[in-house]
Amino acid sequence: MINTGLGQKVVLVTGGSGGIGEAISRAFAAQGARVAVHHHPGEEARWAHVTPPVEAARRLAGELDDAVAVAADLAEPDAAARLFDEVEARLGPVDVLVNNAAHCETPDTVDALTAGSLERHYRVNAIAPALLISELACRQQPDRAAPCVVNISTDAARAFPGQLGYGSSKAALEGLTRGTALDLGAAGIRVNAVAPGPVQTGWMDEDLVAKVKEIVPLGRPGKPDDIADAVVFLASEQARWITGQVLQVAGGHAL
Repeated sequence: MINTGLGQKVVLVTGGSGGIGEAISRAFAAQGARVAVHHHPGEEARWAHVTPPVEAARRLAGELDDAVAVAADLAEPDAAARLFDEVEARLGPVDVLVNNAAHCETPDTVDALTAGSLERHYRVNAIAPALLISELACRQQPDRAAPCVVNISTDAARAFPGQLGYGSSKAALEGLTRGTALDLGAAGIRVNAVAPGPVQTGWMDEDLVAKVKEIVPLGRPGKPDDIADAVVFLASEQARWITGQVLQVAGGHAL
């Protein structure tokens, strides 16, 4: 890409402090964007291989030029408005919203589903992105270029045994991508999604990596940068006539 058109754009990346989110935050910063690195306000990491979110977000924001760490529990109904208020106060109006934050819990098989687990999945993976997109659209300013949205889905939205709450909530996110793209197109707001395959962010051991190599046509697990590059493309000037699409970035997995 010769010029992404992202210099000085304000980018809000939810769940932006680790794994794929960190790679996305870094990729936008490399394009000269001003990045709001969102993180959960909890002090403890949910997984052993993950740095606590507050610590990770502050460290990352300190490493990037013109970046800030912003906290919000996206399961809370008023999180979207409060998050936008803080980003606008610290960086300015949001130009790019990346809905990357996700809730995933195990077991997530059909015999383990509960109303509580489904609600937790849907609150973060579908409801929060919908409210954030609505907030972005309501705050659109006529004297600024139209903002855009990139949602992060997953292969599990198509079919993935043992991830029913997670996968179905991400399928809802893909439906939201298409619906909001249609509703917001007249305002110039583009909405797309990236659906990653199995990406190594520290959770795969050697045996699982070997299994992934066997089932991915391109012969390797994904890297966070593989996803980040696709997100930057969809937010860039080069994708100016693309909306309502779900781009599978998975090395051919789950075709």
